[in-house]
Amino acid sequence: MQYRWNWTILFVEPYFGWLLAGVKWTLLVAGAAWIVALAVGCVVGVLSTLPSRICRAIASAYVDVFRNIPLLLQLFLWYFVLPELLPAGFGLWIKRDLPMPEYWFSVAGLGCFTAARIAEQVRAGIESIGVGQRMAAAAMGFTTAQTYRYILLPLAARNVLPPLTSEALNIIKNSSLALTVGVLELTGQSRQIEAATFQGIEALTAATVIYVMLTLCVIVGMRAVERRVAIPGTLGRG
Repeated sequence: MQYRWNWTILFVEPYFGWLLAGVKWTLLVAGAAWIVALAVGCVVGVLSTLPSRICRAIASAYVDVFRNIPLLLQLFLWYFVLPELLPAGFGLWIKRDLPMPEYWFSVAGLGCFTAARIAEQVRAGIESIGVGQRMAAAAMGFTTAQTYRYILLPLAARNVLPPLTSEALNIIKNSSLALTVGVLELTGQSRQIEAATFQGIEALTAATVIYVMLTLCVIVGMRAVERRVAIPGTLGRG
């Protein structure tokens, strides 16, 4: 049977509205997860470079656990298993009374997974700074916290911006897995359009184009940030 193309289906209601809703939830999941990933990843990355063996062990355990378990399995653990492990009253509140638990668990799962990757990049960025910077800070009487705040982290930020761009792209693409726990983000909405209209090629093509547009916006934005914070003379000539 010959496939009947119908691209106009994407621009009529309710299907156009479904696509817009999918974009909204993709951005909400990815944006909130990025905040979690950046905050947790920076903390874990700093812990992994401290002299304390306990801090380094905690950071290493976090990275090993969250980086080596598939993201899809982590989302299932967050959504289906964690409420059962919590105290009965709290777990029941999450399942019955917490608004949109699937959204919050998707954010937590995606954020913690990406944080493990960011932590390694922050660690590498800090360790790439010469030991002379630490010695100079110690000679000036800086505490460990001051050394990280005023010297190491600002310098490391320039080194980790390019890999952070990749993680920002990954977090948008990985947000598609949120559909497995009930979040109707862009991929979920395109599947819903396919089920309602049997125009799967059009729906999935639209989702693909929108993902490309979103990731291109991230690339342009991150490159602008890189140029903004780069040390003059260190950027390559395009």
